[in-house]
Amino acid sequence: MLRWIARAAFFFALTLAASFVLAQTEFSADIVDLQKQGTPTQAKIYFAKDKLRIESQTSGAGGAIIVNLSTQTSTVLMAQQHMFMEMPAQGQSQRVGYAFFRAGDVENACGDWQKMGHNQDGTCRKMGSESINGRNTLKYEATNASGDVSHFWLDPKLRFPVKWQGKNSSGELRNIQEGGQPAALFEIPAGFTKMQMPGVMMQQPH
Repeated sequence: MLRWIARAAFFFALTLAASFVLAQTEFSADIVDLQKQGTPTQAKIYFAKDKLRIESQTSGAGGAIIVNLSTQTSTVLMAQQHMFMEMPAQGQSQRVGYAFFRAGDVENACGDWQKMGHNQDGTCRKMGSESINGRNTLKYEATNASGDVSHFWLDPKLRFPVKWQGKNSSGELRNIQEGGQPAALFEIPAGFTKMQMPGVMMQQPH
C-alpha cells in the first residue's frame, strides 16, 4: 500500500503539482484508484500551498508521504514502526524533476510538462474543458518519447490535477473539501525516529 501511495505522490509531482505552488486553494480529498474499479478509497491527500500529504486509508497500513515542494524533499512516515525516511532534494530532482516546475500556467500546462527532460521529445495538447465530479477542469493529452499516452485534468481553481489516466496509474480526487489544512499534517510526529533510506530506493522510483 505504501508503494501505491508513493506512486500517487510522484504522479502529482510529475504531472504539475509542483508547478502551482503559488496562490493555490488549500484542500483535502480522497484519492480513488481507477485501475481497480469497485475498491474502497485507498488514500487521502491534504494540500497546503507548498506541501502535500498522501496517507493510506487502508486498515492497518498507516503509511503516509509528505512532499515539500519548496525544499524539493519527501518524507515517508511509517506509523506502525514509528519511523520516518527522508528523500533528499538531489535524489528527488533526478527522479521527478522538481526543478523544471516553476511556471504554473494552468491554461498552458503543456509548457511545464515539456520542460521535463524525458518529455522534451514528446507531444502535449489541451483538449478543452470537461466537468469531473462537478468541478470544471481543463483536459490535456500528453505522449512521451516512448509513445505512452496519458491524460490529466487540471482544476483551475485548485490549480491541481483532479483526474489522471496513464499507462501505470489512473485515478481521481473525490470529496474535495476546500479550506486551510492543519500545519501538523506536514510535520514529523513526535516520537518518530529516522531510518536511513536504502540506496536502491534513492535511485529507483516505485
